[in-house]
Amino acid sequence: MSIARWQDLCVDAVDPRRLGGFWAGVLGLELHEREDGLVHLDGPTPQHRVWVNRVPEPVTVKQRVHLDVHTRSVDDVLALGATPLDTTSFRWQVLRDPEGGELCTFERPEVASYRLYEVVVDCADPEPVARWWAEVLGGRLGHEHDVAWWWVEEVPGMPFDGLVFVPVEEPKTVKNRIHWDVQTDDLDALVAHGARVLRPRDDDISWTVMADPDGNEFCAFGVG
Repeated sequence: MSIARWQDLCVDAVDPRRLGGFWAGVLGLELHEREDGLVHLDGPTPQHRVWVNRVPEPVTVKQRVHLDVHTRSVDDVLALGATPLDTTSFRWQVLRDPEGGELCTFERPEVASYRLYEVVVDCADPEPVARWWAEVLGGRLGHEHDVAWWWVEEVPGMPFDGLVFVPVEEPKTVKNRIHWDVQTDDLDALVAHGARVLRPRDDDISWTVMADPDGNEFCAFGVG
């Protein structure tokens, strides 16, 4: 039985309107800008939503969380404002978004209207982090013996293929610019399972900012 449920994604941006427009085009979502300045991208269900949050700090290091997307052609993503980073080393193309964050594009002969493929997370040891999220979200843990990464798929309500955890040598040094939100009825159960509270609910926020056992930030809603 899961401890939490998938809610949505969040992306940090210095310029939410600009970066939100880029991701709306890439993912096949619709951009909305509220009167209070908050930007969100919407799709067919609430779980497709992507919040684009304003932050003061620009991209300074390689992102430990990035998005993989389906596309008919990498040129379509470049036309939206991406720039090439590595388009020859892999069977996919590595690009930078308009603010310098990495993303990977996978060319397909046909793509659906919604084009997020998977969310990829760098970590020192992928297995325990993937296993933790599979238990928290009630997804299926996946691994193949000839690859170094692990993944979580078949998460109820999650509108893309999965969370993929890949090994890297470098440690985490800054706050992740991409994170996901969850809903939970039992915050204490998340903590007992290994999450840490980074910022509790207060007069300014109605959610709890947390970190998984590997230090990846996420937000928990629905308590109280």
